[in-house]
Amino acid sequence: MKCVNNTSIIRRNRIFFAIASGVLLATLAGCTVGPKYHAPAPPQIAAQNYKESTVNFQDQPGWKVASPSDGMLRGNWWEVFHEPELNALEDQLNINNETIKQYFQQYMEARAVIAEARSQYWPTITANPSWSRSRSSSNLTNSSQANVGRTSTLWAAPLDVSWAPDFWGKIRNEVREAQYAAQVSAADLQLEKLTEQASLAEYYFEIRGQDMLQQILDQTVAADQKALDANQGAYDAGTGDYISVVESRATLQGAQAAATNVGLARAQYQHAIAVLLGKVASDFSIPVKPMIYTPPPIPTGVPSQLVERRPDIAAAERTLAEANATIGIGYGAFFPQVTISASGGFEASTLKHLFNWASRTWSIGPSASQVIFDGGLYRAELHQYEATYNADLASYRQTTLTAFQQVEDALAGTRIYSQQILQQQDAVKSSQQYLQMEMQRYNTGVDPYIDVVTAQTTVLGNQETLNAAQVDEMLSAVELVQALGGGWDVSQLPSPSQVAAKVANANYQMQH
Repeated sequence: MKCVNNTSIIRRNRIFFAIASGVLLATLAGCTVGPKYHAPAPPQIAAQNYKESTVNFQDQPGWKVASPSDGMLRGNWWEVFHEPELNALEDQLNINNETIKQYFQQYMEARAVIAEARSQYWPTITANPSWSRSRSSSNLTNSSQANVGRTSTLWAAPLDVSWAPDFWGKIRNEVREAQYAAQVSAADLQLEKLTEQASLAEYYFEIRGQDMLQQILDQTVAADQKALDANQGAYDAGTGDYISVVESRATLQGAQAAATNVGLARAQYQHAIAVLLGKVASDFSIPVKPMIYTPPPIPTGVPSQLVERRPDIAAAERTLAEANATIGIGYGAFFPQVTISASGGFEASTLKHLFNWASRTWSIGPSASQVIFDGGLYRAELHQYEATYNADLASYRQTTLTAFQQVEDALAGTRIYSQQILQQQDAVKSSQQYLQMEMQRYNTGVDPYIDVVTAQTTVLGNQETLNAAQVDEMLSAVELVQALGGGWDVSQLPSPSQVAAKVANANYQMQH
């Protein structure tokens, strides 16, 4: 007879779980309230090329933009500059940069939130075993004589199950919201990587520009020292005047002060690179190497591709999807919440009888709750979510407009700096010729030495301007790459299912 009862129990349990599974599947396939999300339409772009990439390029010498047929940058975009030392630094940055690590952990945090939201799909099961021993009062006149002054023991092993089926899609919207938020975090991570990589490239070219400026000033100091020695010798021999000595000394001292000052900017750029690489500035240095760079043609693609290449635009669009899911959550608040609760277990006065079949207890029953009056709270929250969506839509459009502005700005900067460099090179040659002629006039006694000083100052000023323009041209090239999104495109953004995938361990590598 006992065996028959156990078989009956197993059969009833199977029926119960079958019904519960059916209800669960029906619930997961139920309706979802709230607006369906549609990605905003990209801006209508009539131009086949960026405006600044075609402005009088046939008539103007200087830097040339790559043809749209050359495709787009991919992967390690900094390799387009063909600078091995920069490549090595960028590789270190991608591994050791602390800010990138911070954004990566925020991305992992966002993925964990998805798992938290998905956990609401399932019942909550709670075990609460307990033991108590109590004694009733002997002075209770209205109590049963059998219970007066009695000591009792209670062993209990209850199991409580509570489940709120997702009839209206509230949980599904919360999961979608978390998935979109994780995608936003993934795009923010890529944007931060690009920002740090571009900063490193800019600091590197700034240092090389400072090294070249140091060389220019060192050569100027050497030339001014020779001029001072010559004027001092002529004065000592009685063939020169003392004012020429003073003028040449003042020129030398000014050049020496300028040469000393160059070290400050170089040191600060070097320290900034150390921080980007996750290193202590005191233990890091970059060798001096004066170099002049000319940026290569950078493939820009066509304007219609820009929306798919910028991680900040991708983040803005995913933020919009997240806001739309939040509206769905707001709609779900207007519907009743149904909770199915069940509890069962064993209770007995002695431990040895606790798990006897006669000691079983159970209860089951659904409940529903619906707010009748909340002073307009839910409706106000819904209006808030809708306003947030509209604000995010405007932010998406503004981000897109800013992206096109930044590309055109960088193209204009690179093109114009390249033309300025050619003109400034001519100015340097002319000023050097002017200095040679003025030295000849001074040596023949036609002009005073102050005219030589003026010519020297002109040469130095033109050389400094040329060096600054060459650095600015490289910085504009880096800014152009950054404005184009580097080597990234939206196909690299993880899908909702990918961000929701289980992560094996907390030490998940950033490269993934």
